[in-house]
Amino acid sequence: RHSMLPRHVQRLGRDWLTHWNGSQVLALNSPVCSCTRWAGHYLPWASFPLPVSADFSAHCRFPPFFGPWRQFQSFNWHLDNYTQSCCFHLPNPSMKSEGEEPLTKKRRLSGQDDTSTPEQETNLSNQKKVSCLSVAQNEEKHGSKEGTIRRHWEYFCQQNKTKKISKKKRSNQSSTANEATFDFTVMSYNILSQNLLEDNSHLYKHCRQQLLFWTYRFPNILQEIKELDADVLCLQEVQEDHYRTEIKSSLESLGYHCEYKMRTGRKPDGCAICFKTSKFSLISSNPVEFFRRDIPLLDRDNVGLVLLLQPRFHCKASAAICVANTHLLYNPRRGDIKLTQLAMLLAEIASVAPQKDGSFCPIIICGDFNSVPGSPLYRFIKEGKLNYEGLAIGKVSGQEQFPRGQRILSIPIWPKKLGISQNCVYEIKHQQKEENAGEKLEVTKPDNTQEIVITSEKLSSKLQHHFKLSSVYSHYFPETGVPEVTTCHSRSAVTVDYIFYSAANDDTASQPGAEDSFCGGLKLLGRLALLTEKDLWSVNGLPNEKNSSDHLPLLAKFRLIER
Repeated sequence: RHSMLPRHVQRLGRDWLTHWNGSQVLALNSPVCSCTRWAGHYLPWASFPLPVSADFSAHCRFPPFFGPWRQFQSFNWHLDNYTQSCCFHLPNPSMKSEGEEPLTKKRRLSGQDDTSTPEQETNLSNQKKVSCLSVAQNEEKHGSKEGTIRRHWEYFCQQNKTKKISKKKRSNQSSTANEATFDFTVMSYNILSQNLLEDNSHLYKHCRQQLLFWTYRFPNILQEIKELDADVLCLQEVQEDHYRTEIKSSLESLGYHCEYKMRTGRKPDGCAICFKTSKFSLISSNPVEFFRRDIPLLDRDNVGLVLLLQPRFHCKASAAICVANTHLLYNPRRGDIKLTQLAMLLAEIASVAPQKDGSFCPIIICGDFNSVPGSPLYRFIKEGKLNYEGLAIGKVSGQEQFPRGQRILSIPIWPKKLGISQNCVYEIKHQQKEENAGEKLEVTKPDNTQEIVITSEKLSSKLQHHFKLSSVYSHYFPETGVPEVTTCHSRSAVTVDYIFYSAANDDTASQPGAEDSFCGGLKLLGRLALLTEKDLWSVNGLPNEKNSSDHLPLLAKFRLIER
């Protein structure tokens, strides 16, 4: 006997009905929709991944309290009137159970194809759409049971406090004889790829299943983008088929031009940068692939994208802004790969951003860096230098309080044939520049001196980059010291998303040391405030009814200053 179950459930038989909470009907041999299947026993409050289309009896596994499997092998189990108050959660057997770790991010080089057929994928997609439409109608009828949290703007300039940045499209910019200004907003947003959501369903066990369908999520994401109305969007985890069929056309209808770079492996997502054509024109688009077949270290398929944009108003003809977007490797124990990917992105920026006078144009770097504030990788971005001698690879990103990756970073981290120096620039271009500048000196150098210099460079444990960057967000609330949060799911609530920028001399919001930055630069006028973990769990974490990603969008307003 199983005291946890009602007596009429214990007496399993043919053609019986079970009612739970007056809302759920479980029937045997009933000619109803078979859109779900049992793949393991979960308690009513346990996680429930997305349903899949399948013959229920062919795949179901029953918990011990249902007795021997053979007794029920011939039965067809179906779930009718599936609502948000269901008593049984029927997960997909291909999904992860709550005790499993996320799928490996490593590139699969075996070349094996997925077992699902195009017909199965089509049926799955269609059933999700039908189910989601009914969910949306049901929620309209009964109303939302979860609250919403309002995010407010934080301003750094007195003249902007009375203006709502998200709706202000014509700025009353002031100009002086030696300074021109141009105001614009930038958003960084990891929109959560549907493919990754389903592969890592254990991270969303707190969510109602209906809220995880793409047909429910995309209208919410698009509405967020409309309301925040940024001039530049840097999006991560943009699934390629969704981008091609929905996202790109939807954003173009809002006045954006879109550039996209898909990951190089089997994961069908990537990074996109979209900008308002009324504010910018495209000078160049430069994708960055972090996978290198001939370098074992770089066996992951993350990518970056670097755009050079030309402002349309109130600027000199030579004015430009460099906008970069990336999503670095997740694996907390592979800090060596993370740092190498970051160096590759910085090298591409260094090749795109130089101006005629030798300085860099203003730079904005957005993305999901899978690193927390104060970590060595974070400090390297902001401080422009990192001595990684003796640093364990598991401590680079700071994602784990007790890191499991204890191997020490090798010196150098990446091989010479990558073509990127310890200063995070392409060696060929840098070498050509040096040759042009000091050709006579190189001729007079003894051969042994050159060998010594090369050897010392190889053995250097110091990384550097030439950009003096500030973070839009301070990562802690000044009144309480409570951490800001950019992502929140069943496993963690931390900051991993950032907007970094090259600060102008008079930017009061910039970090110390950035005031001697470039000629001109960016001044931070305001930002959309982040939330605490407590705030997010008050609306059941992320995703929820109103916020359909497990990340929050970051949004900042800048003023471009030319001198």
